Amino acid sequence: MAADGPQPAKKIKLEHNSLRQNVLFGMGNPLLDICAVVDKDFLDKYGLKTNDQILAEEKHEELFDELVKRFRVEYHAGGSTQNSVKVAQWMIQQPHKVVTFFGCIGKDKFGEILKKKAEEAHVDAHYYEQNEQPTGTCAACITGDNRSATTFKKASLRSLVAKLAAANCYKKDRHLDQKENWQLVEKAKVYYIAEAATFAREQGFEQTEDIKEIAKKTRGLPKVNEKRQRIVVFTQGKEDTIVATVDNVIAYPVLDIKQDEIVDTNGAGDAFVGGFLSQLVYDHPLEKCIQAGHYAANVIIRRSGCTFPEAPDFH
Repeated sequence: MAADGPQPAKKIKLEHNSLRQNVLFGMGNPLLDICAVVDKDFLDKYGLKTNDQILAEEKHEELFDELVKRFRVEYHAGGSTQNSVKVAQWMIQQPHKVVTFFGCIGKDKFGEILKKKAEEAHVDAHYYEQNEQPTGTCAACITGDNRSATTFKKASLRSLVAKLAAANCYKKDRHLDQKENWQLVEKAKVYYIAEAATFAREQGFEQTEDIKEIAKKTRGLPKVNEKRQRIVVFTQGKEDTIVATVDNVIAYPVLDIKQDEIVDTNGAGDAFVGGFLSQLVYDHPLEKCIQAGHYAANVIIRRSGCTFPEAPDFH
């Protein structure tokens, strides 16, 4: 994260000739983020709380269409993995389509919008399109003194309602196994798939809550490819980022940010991953990857949702 106060402008050095298209591959649940400033009556109608995030229930079925009809909305390509690869492409800038993304959407209007938004982000998205379920969406219902759904004052709050729908309908045999798609998988050298499970609990690490010890234990888990050592990275919000390598466990402090400059922390983790990956594809040192992750997270938490300015100012 960036330090307090103005920093001298120094644009990122873009290594145009050292990267090729489709070198970074991401696969996950794509969602179309639908962001709008709403009134309290709208929240009450659907039983929503401010500063909350939930999965859509049957009573929220009409929420998404009503949000579009009643309010001025902004659309963004969302979902955890798609957010991360979108940030990575933004950090890299050129060439376009360094990033490939796979996921499932519906053959509907929201799916068409999502494809357009992914294209605008210069991500090479190849969606599996089906008719069983509609495109997954996430309604960001913003309340407070706002001027837009992207930039708003600290007093504003968001209520997030996610409807996974088509995001859960991916079919490996109908998409990933197709020759033209598998060729894109083989073309990549860095792969990212978000893991949402509580990893330590799943691995039986309950006997310790020390994040460094958990990172060390995770790094030591069995690995199929023994030719490349595992590196484990744990973020902790405003606390140190913990990195476990074969040699040691290192804590990288995030740089300070004033509390009143924080707008929305929901996309910080996704943004960190995107920044990290943007340097990993260049084979930059681990420390540079961490710095890029902290920078990207800092940009995103100053804005609503996982959005960013036209170009990064990372050095």
